[in-house]
Amino acid sequence: MPLEDRAGHKVFSQVFGAGARPALAIHCTLAHSGAWAGVAARLPQLAFTAFDMPGHGQSGPWMGSDYHGDVTRIAASFIDRPLDLIGHSFGASVALRLAVAAPEAVRSLTLIEPVLFVAAAGTPEFAAQADDNERFRNMIAAGEAEAAARAFVAQWGAGQPWEKLDPRARAAFSAQMPLVLAGGEANFTDTARILRDGGLEAIDAPVMLIRGANSPAVMATICEAIAARLPDVGLAVVPGAGHMLPVTHPAQVADLIALNLNRE
Repeated sequence: MPLEDRAGHKVFSQVFGAGARPALAIHCTLAHSGAWAGVAARLPQLAFTAFDMPGHGQSGPWMGSDYHGDVTRIAASFIDRPLDLIGHSFGASVALRLAVAAPEAVRSLTLIEPVLFVAAAGTPEFAAQADDNERFRNMIAAGEAEAAARAFVAQWGAGQPWEKLDPRARAAFSAQMPLVLAGGEANFTDTARILRDGGLEAIDAPVMLIRGANSPAVMATICEAIAARLPDVGLAVVPGAGHMLPVTHPAQVADLIALNLNRE
């Protein structure tokens, strides 16, 4: 599909499948819409729309000042009726923001490893993650983008050693490190007020929270904190999976999404 103007950005999107139920999926930082292919292929009941965030995949570069807000506005531009909303990592944080802002637009909500770190505020896991974020920031400020990317991928990647990644992927990840920091502000400080009083509680669609058993410890804390405030929620852990489970464990993720669809 050619690039479209959406919320002031040049955005690439694609649709997987032709099912009766419309769905919108939002990928993680450093990935692209194609990361959903394995999951979407196992959900024939969905017409599965996915887009590339600015600075990712085939979309244009990001030229804004509020990355989380810009991606949220782009995602909202795809919603013209109630649909099944699915997000992974940064994309799950955006999906949750949309659901809080417009719960009537969400038929079901699946959040895979939402990196809304502020949900874990006050815990040792949050403190450790904030320290990691500061290290990333300092490396990037010092011109050490590749070192930052190596550290980020080691923690949040699919488990491949940095040296075994394609050199083009390593270069792209290094170039995208500023986007990690740009999106991180909202997730560490809740500038979007996703966790405001009554916000999560107003989501009446069925919600499924999914995390990998081998993911960073902060993910369990985040998922449990969010789940505690949702009126209709399931919390699933995929054995043997890390943070990139939509790519590494698409069958299990698709099965859990299907389970959530059937709860609607």
